[in-house]
Amino acid sequence: MTESPAAEGFASDLALALRLADAADAESLPRFDAGDLKISTKEDRSHVTDADLATERALRAILAEERPSDGIFGEEFGVEGDAKRQWIIDPIDGTANFMRGIPLWGTMIALAIDGVPQVGVVSMPALGRRWWGSTGAGAWTAAHSGPRRIETSAVASLDDAAVSFQSITQWADAGHLPALLRVVDRVWRDRAYGDVYAYMMLAEGRLEMVAEFDVKEYDIAAAVPIVREAGGRFTSFDGADSISERSSLATNGILHDAFFELTRAND
Repeated sequence: MTESPAAEGFASDLALALRLADAADAESLPRFDAGDLKISTKEDRSHVTDADLATERALRAILAEERPSDGIFGEEFGVEGDAKRQWIIDPIDGTANFMRGIPLWGTMIALAIDGVPQVGVVSMPALGRRWWGSTGAGAWTAAHSGPRRIETSAVASLDDAAVSFQSITQWADAGHLPALLRVVDRVWRDRAYGDVYAYMMLAEGRLEMVAEFDVKEYDIAAAVPIVREAGGRFTSFDGADSISERSSLATNGILHDAFFELTRAND
């Protein structure tokens, strides 16, 4: 896939991340909607398929060859190494969709430096879509028409905003259901697109807010540089500039403070 320009400091890392995405697609897409897909239940009662495992193994093998001194944090096989530079991988984000034959799933690949994501690639091969970004080099997407730069929306009023809240159960379990009801009552349009696809729609200017709870680093790391380089803001729900707070609040930037204040009114 054609690469965008990249800031000099991360050009080789972005190129590698895009090659990793190619390798991930080659593992995952042939197993999508396969009649013999193997599905297991993990200790946390979430599902994992043979495609999740094979995809992460393939990416780890490439990183061991290409970046042997870097650390790795993957959803399926945990943390390897203790390095300033850490690759954060979700081999198949949206496993529930993957195993049901719903094409809204993708591989998330990020490079974090001292815990801050600097490079991110999201590949959704069942849709024929890919997004990427690196600090200082902008956010990009590609489909059949080739790469193009993307930006968050210029919407400046909550009355005109579209949001994705991901899951009512998440908000309720986190004790923030009243906040969600205030948000959906205030904005123009609300939907639950789910998983990484919602963040990419935000980066493309199609949504103004995405928020969710009970997320791990690998659930959001790749989306962070893409959203930020597209012009948006990405924090935890409590406003922390961290991917380790188990929540997220991503916006077009213009409305970040307004959404933050709205979710805290009367709480």
